[in-house]
Amino acid sequence: MKAFIVVVLATLFAATLATVYLDDDFTKDGWDSRWIVSNWKKADGTAGTWDLSAGSIYADEKKDRGLHTTQDARFYAISTKVEKPFSNKDNTLVIQFSVKHQQNIDCGGGYIKVLPAGLDQANFDGDSAYNVMFGPDICGAGHRIVHFILNKRGENRLIKRNVNAENDEFTHTYTAVLNKDNTYAIYVDGEKKQDGKIEDDWNILAPKEINDPSKSKPADWVDEAMMDDPEDKKPADWDSTPAEIADPDAKKPEDWDDDLDGAWEAPKVPNPEYKGVWRAKRISNPAYKGPWVHPQIANPDYKPDPALYSFDSNAFVGIEIWQVKAGSIFDNFLITDDLDLALERAKALNKVRDTEKEVKKAADEKKAAEDAAKAETKEDKDDL
Repeated sequence: MKAFIVVVLATLFAATLATVYLDDDFTKDGWDSRWIVSNWKKADGTAGTWDLSAGSIYADEKKDRGLHTTQDARFYAISTKVEKPFSNKDNTLVIQFSVKHQQNIDCGGGYIKVLPAGLDQANFDGDSAYNVMFGPDICGAGHRIVHFILNKRGENRLIKRNVNAENDEFTHTYTAVLNKDNTYAIYVDGEKKQDGKIEDDWNILAPKEINDPSKSKPADWVDEAMMDDPEDKKPADWDSTPAEIADPDAKKPEDWDDDLDGAWEAPKVPNPEYKGVWRAKRISNPAYKGPWVHPQIANPDYKPDPALYSFDSNAFVGIEIWQVKAGSIFDNFLITDDLDLALERAKALNKVRDTEKEVKKAADEKKAAEDAAKAETKEDKDDL
């Protein structure tokens, strides 16, 4: 019993230490004062309009409302402040949000950015410096990935191993985790899809080893596994057979006039007897040594960085995207150091998605029945 009490107390104590920097599911009024729409692209008329909507398929219309893109072929940029700018040094950073591509998106972004202090929200655009860019990006069947980009050492560094993004019309939750031991994880709908070391999966640091500049492949190194058989000789009559011959089935046209048209010649056709270009038979090369591997040495420019996970200032969350077909709904923004809290929220949103699927199925069945009834009525009228 005492052990149980200790565990419970430890859990409660851990919960009190958890920090939530941003928590917005748009159930609280005043979203348009918390979220600032950028003036970017307004001058040339390509800035899209945002509103708050649950879309056409939802579990609870009020609870499921989120930031909604409303116009096709537009740029969208909007941002909000976290409660208080913070550094995630010596702490876990969890970034989570949901997005519903109810329009069955064909090409467009569904990702968010975490940005440092100093952002000019009124002019937030694609060039605004950010710390992390995370979330789905879809354009056709060949590009369906979850972006995870870290801005380190003045450059935006793309992750080297991609996770597939969901591309149906229901709510999906995306979670990024940066840990103080320089590891990371990606979750989709509360399920871990990928994890690893930041140093391994982003090109941020110089490589630990480099090719030894004092070594080079020996001049006599043989790296061809196969060779021509020196015993194989081309037959003496090989080239006596021409590649083309006169078509034996061709006939001189009856109206052909040798005086006017010249001497008639049958057209050429491929010679079925032609053997092609002679090549010696290939055999295993007895001198083959295998591929030459360049010897490696320690890279003098390599320096480990224990703070690859860390950003000194996290102050804003923004969405800056282009969409060919609008209709995406961004919701359930959570920035915290508590992964358990985030995964608990993701689990709850899985139930929302299940309800959306049921609502969609019922709507599709209703429409199918109505279409069938209309078709039957039309057929009856045609018969009359």
